[in-house]
Amino acid sequence: MSNIYTLRELFSGQWSSTTRLDGKTVIITGANTGIGKETTRDLAKRGARIIMACRDLEKAERAHKEIMEDSGNQNIVIKKLNLSDTKSIREFAEVIINEESALHILINNAGIMMCPYSKTADGFEMQFGVNHLGHFLLTFLLIDLLKRSAPSRIINLSSMAHSWGTITLDDINSERNYHSRRAYGQSKLANILFTRSLAKKLKDTGVTAYAVHPGIVRTELKRHMNLGLLIMWKVVRPFTKTPVQGAQTTIYCAVQPELDTESGGYYSNCRPSRCTRAARDDEMAEKLWELSCKMLGIVWDGEQ
Repeated sequence: MSNIYTLRELFSGQWSSTTRLDGKTVIITGANTGIGKETTRDLAKRGARIIMACRDLEKAERAHKEIMEDSGNQNIVIKKLNLSDTKSIREFAEVIINEESALHILINNAGIMMCPYSKTADGFEMQFGVNHLGHFLLTFLLIDLLKRSAPSRIINLSSMAHSWGTITLDDINSERNYHSRRAYGQSKLANILFTRSLAKKLKDTGVTAYAVHPGIVRTELKRHMNLGLLIMWKVVRPFTKTPVQGAQTTIYCAVQPELDTESGGYYSNCRPSRCTRAARDDEMAEKLWELSCKMLGIVWDGEQ
């Protein structure tokens, strides 16, 4: 798969739809900045009840105030969620299950990119732990609510960077060999494989799943880039997307009515896109599913 973008992909702007989400409840992780914030703004304008799942509550409060004023939607709440700590994820899910009667759209948006080596509270390599395992556990804990609310959707933010990584089953936490770019690629590849497995295991439940590549977007994710990558970033920056443009494919997968009958696909620029052969490896997807369950200490056959 080529990492070179066509001009159409680089300059693609906003997707337009008048679909309303009145009466629908949406959870967006990492909703206080970048793509997550712009997704929140758009879906709020469509009338959805939005739950902003955020680690930084101060930043979330500022985004919350801005989006309520901009959208005129007062039905937006903030809940604390730290995806690098399974205790926080379980506490968040418990609050949602106790307080919410329905959940129609789960957007697993939050992520960390190419950080120095570190571990989550549970000892997982940080990028794999937050980008994949954190959202895997969150989805597991909320799946019954999503099923009861069907038709419902799960959207996993991946990236073209999935082509940078492989799933290293015997060193999933990169303890023997850590390379921040490859570890990020592994986590983004895991997002797509997770989406494929979800689609199979949730067949005929009314819950559908989508993996999204937002494009090369100007967000805070680049804060851990090394000097070489930052220089490259300066060169390509004029061709990158704004957070509003980067949010469009997520919004498309959340609201497009025709996608009710589609599940498990990979989307970019508001249309189906092609991922690498490794991202279509269903045998590896199943092995990753089993390993993820083992690491998190959960039993999830996806069909219970």
